[in-house]
Amino acid sequence: MADTAEKTLIGVGGRRLHLARWHVGKTEHRPLLMLNGIGMNLELLAPLARALPEREVICFDMPGIGSSPDPILPYTISNMALTTAALLDRLDLAEVDVLGISWGGALAQQFAFQHRARTGNLILAATAAGATMVPGNPAMLAHLSDPLEYTVERTLKRNLASIYNGGGSGRVSLNAAKAPSPVGFSYQLAAFATWSSLPFLPLLRMPVLVMADEEDQLVPPANAHLLHNAIPHSRIEMFNGGGHLFMLSQRDRFVASLRGFLDAA
Repeated sequence: MADTAEKTLIGVGGRRLHLARWHVGKTEHRPLLMLNGIGMNLELLAPLARALPEREVICFDMPGIGSSPDPILPYTISNMALTTAALLDRLDLAEVDVLGISWGGALAQQFAFQHRARTGNLILAATAAGATMVPGNPAMLAHLSDPLEYTVERTLKRNLASIYNGGGSGRVSLNAAKAPSPVGFSYQLAAFATWSSLPFLPLLRMPVLVMADEEDQLVPPANAHLLHNAIPHSRIEMFNGGGHLFMLSQRDRFVASLRGFLDAA
């Protein structure tokens, strides 16, 4: 299916970000902001956006990832939460629902804490509380810590297939994958390595849904239970066999659960 997103490069907070918006003008639901995993370009999430035609969906590439230019200086998760808020200002969006996937789940947690009035509902998928996370498969983490494994085009899709599908029987199409730059990938790794959400998780009061896969070898499901136990009144839903990117390998079930949560909330 053709990608129907409106795409542009937008200047925000001294950065230039590659932005995509699907279903612009849909107003019966709050817009959904999707925050992507480490090294992942926004085109990989297009199937999720197209499966939600009733609401506007927004996604952007992190600096140095996908089609966003390299950052000039390193950044932190809290820096990017401020940048995300500035982006919403540019788009004239006062409030959004937020879906954070893997690394993007860290940014989603930080954004929800810093900008609680702008966060309607929060969905955390295949993610963790930061540097204190329960570690995944050591062999996978060793690959993940080597930028050359992801910034060389000929090895990118092979490694994404082994790591992001790791542990699951479902498979994800990686035809849209684009290699991040070495700088962009390294800065993403460094930002996560120095961050933790544990001190503020009990302060999150918006509706929160935590989603994880029992066979995720990159972010083990124990991390989802930690988030669920730390966030008051949160819900948890476990998948099985989908691997780290269960939201893509088991897309229909994921979208049904996501839509049910957002509509009920």
